[in-house]
Amino acid sequence: MQEQLRKLNNSVWIGLGIGLLSPAILCGIAWFIIHHVASLAKADLLYIGGIAVNAYIMQYFFKFNKENTGRGILAATFLCALIFFAYKVF
Repeated sequence: MQEQLRKLNNSVWIGLGIGLLSPAILCGIAWFIIHHVASLAKADLLYIGGIAVNAYIMQYFFKFNKENTGRGILAATFLCALIFFAYKVF
């Protein structure tokens, strides 16, 4: 895994892609769970868990000196948080 990470370009765009793809997959799973498990019908905070995974991924990239990729993930995290905020307010 570390060898593949070293080969990955240090780009904000790659970080933005990673940062948007991982919450999309996890929030999709959370959406499925919320709509198919009756006791979790009001558990919208599962979406926050999907977004919070980006913090761990971002830390992993910063650890290997991929600052620009980490910044892209951070930007995607703020974008996802803004979307969640708009979802809860409207």
